[in-house]
Amino acid sequence: MKNQLNKYIQNESKLNGALIGISIRSTETGGELYEYMADTRLTPASNMKLFTAAAALSVLGKDYTFSTEIGTDGSLKGNKLLGNLYVIGKGDPTLLPADFENLAEEIRELGILEIEGDIIADDTWYDDVRLSADLNWSDEDYYYGSQISALTASPDEDYNSGSVIIEVTPGSEVGEEPFVAVSPKTDYIQIHNEAATVGSNEEGELRIEREHGGNTIIMKGTIPVGAEKSQEWIAVWEPTGYAMDLFQQALDKQGISWTGDVKIGKAPGNMNLLVTHQSIPLADLLVPFMKWSNNGHAEVLVKEMGKVVHGAGSWEKGIGVMKTELLKFGVNTDTISIRDGSGISHFNLIPPNEITTLLWRVQDEAWFPAYLNALPVAGVEDRMIGGTLQDRMHGQSVQAKTGTIHGVSTLSGYIDTLAGNRLLFSIMINNLLDEDDEGKVIEDALVRIISDEG
Repeated sequence: MKNQLNKYIQNESKLNGALIGISIRSTETGGELYEYMADTRLTPASNMKLFTAAAALSVLGKDYTFSTEIGTDGSLKGNKLLGNLYVIGKGDPTLLPADFENLAEEIRELGILEIEGDIIADDTWYDDVRLSADLNWSDEDYYYGSQISALTASPDEDYNSGSVIIEVTPGSEVGEEPFVAVSPKTDYIQIHNEAATVGSNEEGELRIEREHGGNTIIMKGTIPVGAEKSQEWIAVWEPTGYAMDLFQQALDKQGISWTGDVKIGKAPGNMNLLVTHQSIPLADLLVPFMKWSNNGHAEVLVKEMGKVVHGAGSWEKGIGVMKTELLKFGVNTDTISIRDGSGISHFNLIPPNEITTLLWRVQDEAWFPAYLNALPVAGVEDRMIGGTLQDRMHGQSVQAKTGTIHGVSTLSGYIDTLAGNRLLFSIMINNLLDEDDEGKVIEDALVRIISDEG
């Protein structure tokens, strides 16, 4: 295996000018079977999520849930609530429009039909820093760069929190504006449709962007007559307000009115709790988080660890907790740099050997089955099993985390070889000119060698 891997690395022209680090270990002993620049710090991209998930399972536990609370500082008189109604977010990234409807229904079941006071959103469970330190400004528009708030909402069960789905369908005739639908329906955003429908023989080029600092989404470009609908997940500005818009709609649907304003504030310490909603457990959240590499989940988990351990839901405190936990798994934290939980920063730096150390040590943890189950499985079409590997490495027995940011492609996980050996590996490639195509081709070829020769 060693000779074959070395030969491939030396002869692969796509690696000219790039950096590659590889670490392969035995799952039984943790012994090093192959190394190539394995102690060199490289940018991990979403392989960082392997560290975030392990730390979160260790600190929070696989059964951990996020709560959303409804409370009041007033009292109920007949069908009137005399006082303010508070919506307290505690980090749940899985809140759907249906969950807000259920909360409103439970409020009505308490006999409340009118609120003589304000409706106040409390998102102070986390700090008010919405974006991680090194997020590129051009990523802010899209779901993978969405803002982090303790009170947020997701448009569907992929749980891309803080985003809406923009669906564009071509007009029936050339020159018509395309039809635009927003899901969930919300007045929190505005659409400026500057796009046009063009002939079916013309090439479409549609651009959907959000203006910085607000919630105006601009559509430009073209879409051909008869073309399939186009979808884009766009991040909103200030997701707390987005969540509250959905909650207001839910109250309206239940016939519940209020006399005051809808605003953001902090719930009093003596608030009376009325209703509580619990999220899915962490073990279940890990599936969309790891299978589809959900950046928002990663950053929520970082802040949640900081809140639970230090009482401060911030990146600074959460990353500190991560480093403490990683030490328990034998990771040398003196040789790594962690800037976020998702891996979107180019300033995250981890040697391949530290990734394989983690993958070896976590096998002994009681929560390891949940960790392993969350990793994408190569070549499996079911998107909640195959995830980001559903169209790759068919016929290979691989469970691994992918990673891709500009110039970076990574793959780390577990493999069963043709000889019956179970190995763990980390492949990290940096300074690529084409991370999407070239990086994946290189990784797949290396995995084939490991499978055949390992």
